[in-house]
Amino acid sequence: MTRTIFRAAIGVALFAGSTFAQQLLINGAGATFPYPMYSKWFDAYHKANPNLNFNYQSIGSGGGIKQITEGTVDFGASDGPMTDEQIAAYKAKRGNNILHFPTVLGAVVPTFNVPGVTELNFTADALAGIFLGKITKWNDAELTKANPGAKLPNAPIVVVHRSDGSGTTYVWVDYLAKISPEWKSKVGTATSVNWPVGLGGKGNEGVAGQIKQTPNSVGYVELIYAVQNKMAYGKVKNASGAYVQASLASVTAAAAKAAKTMPEDFRVSITNAEGKDVYPISSFTWLLVPDKIADGAKKKAMTDFLKWMLTGGQGLTEALDYAKLPKPVVDKELKAIAKIQ
Repeated sequence: MTRTIFRAAIGVALFAGSTFAQQLLINGAGATFPYPMYSKWFDAYHKANPNLNFNYQSIGSGGGIKQITEGTVDFGASDGPMTDEQIAAYKAKRGNNILHFPTVLGAVVPTFNVPGVTELNFTADALAGIFLGKITKWNDAELTKANPGAKLPNAPIVVVHRSDGSGTTYVWVDYLAKISPEWKSKVGTATSVNWPVGLGGKGNEGVAGQIKQTPNSVGYVELIYAVQNKMAYGKVKNASGAYVQASLASVTAAAAKAAKTMPEDFRVSITNAEGKDVYPISSFTWLLVPDKIADGAKKKAMTDFLKWMLTGGQGLTEALDYAKLPKPVVDKELKAIAKIQ
């Protein structure tokens, strides 16, 4: 009897050891912009594949690019595609190439705290002027002419921006650089810039906190963050002259044209896109995946996840206020997965 129990105990231990050995951890880091979506995807995929776990650190796009370049994570994530210089630095350090996989579409919105005002229209010139520090009062003509019914105060505008390296910032300043030559020449486009004016807040929560506690302030956050936190956010005048509020439909419209001419490496900007229904501060966001993964189990897990994300996973996006990828982009990405060796 004792020997039988001992043998059974050995069997249980061996089974437990085997189960433990089958556990696989995939580490990633980067963009905060799609973090709610990634959390949902990783949780749903883990439930269907209990032996696979994802550990994703939402540290900002700059951090994601840095960590994948250093080789401390299995994949990175960024709301701005890596530059030619960043890709060259990656190749020099890692000895292989990095692939960009668009995952979802989202928007960055101007959010504000003006007592007594719940709706605002922003022209491109108004946003550039505010963030350049040239438009300093809420009753400036550029704002009042776009908001004839709003009671805008003769009060200083308090500008709030991200203090950390951020893909949300990248999308915001990429738009400003397209609509303002002065912004392009003086400030430029990056995940972190030298802001001409304003207070800094770390993460979307830092920007939101500053705006909520500061009357007459304005800043920018991801659409999902504004919606979930019931923050007021404005319509933006697009390239066709229409004031459009960020929504699933207006973000999808921004991607429609880009989908037809998507480059092979998927690095493309869709801010300030043409079309009357387009929300102009929209963007793809990307996973950054090495084209060579030495660990066979991790390679299979990563490629299987990418295939699921591009098919079944897209059905989870709209509940979190992200737009699905256009089908032509999905089709191209499914073929590109074969580049991972």
